[in-house]
Amino acid sequence: MICPLYLDFLFLLLSSSFCSPGGTMDTCALQYKTVDSPLGRIELAGCGQGLHQIRLPSGKMTSANPTEAPAAPEGTAEPLMQCAAWLDAYFHKPAATEGLPLPALHHPVFQQDSFTRRVLWKLLKVVKFGEMVSYQQLAALAGNPKAARAVGGAMRSNPVPILIPCHRVICSSGALGNYSGGGRAVKQWLLAHEGILAGRPG
Repeated sequence: MICPLYLDFLFLLLSSSFCSPGGTMDTCALQYKTVDSPLGRIELAGCGQGLHQIRLPSGKMTSANPTEAPAAPEGTAEPLMQCAAWLDAYFHKPAATEGLPLPALHHPVFQQDSFTRRVLWKLLKVVKFGEMVSYQQLAALAGNPKAARAVGGAMRSNPVPILIPCHRVICSSGALGNYSGGGRAVKQWLLAHEGILAGRPG
């Protein structure tokens, strides 16, 4: 199980690490890596300071079932290596993710305090594998129970889907809702992978 103190330390990294003044994706020396998965090929982008983006395939399922993460090019940034290892465990040995380090995150959304960052951080810290939460419940966890619509906006802004599990956020009615990470079919696949029955939030 990931220690809460480690998560708090990671939060400090999100707040303080920069590649260069401004800390934007344009000023970082980004590296890229691809990871094969049952969903298809996942694209990662990051720098030496942290992970910037996880891009999922946009819907079509594949029968790929690799047994290990592909080797990374020599010199690949450590956050990309950590993310690739974490994703490989998520798809093939989910229980093992609890013992793996989470990569530092360095997308601009994590570089300044905002409701979006607070929501994403709360989702990462509180809603675990096999659990669900509604938009309204997550708004309450983030300190503003009336901000369910803003939570939806935060989910659309999530640059690192799966790692920050916006697929676990559904409507209060039990409907899946939208999923900008890769479409509703991808969201449904991820929930099924975690053994979650849609219609029973949180």
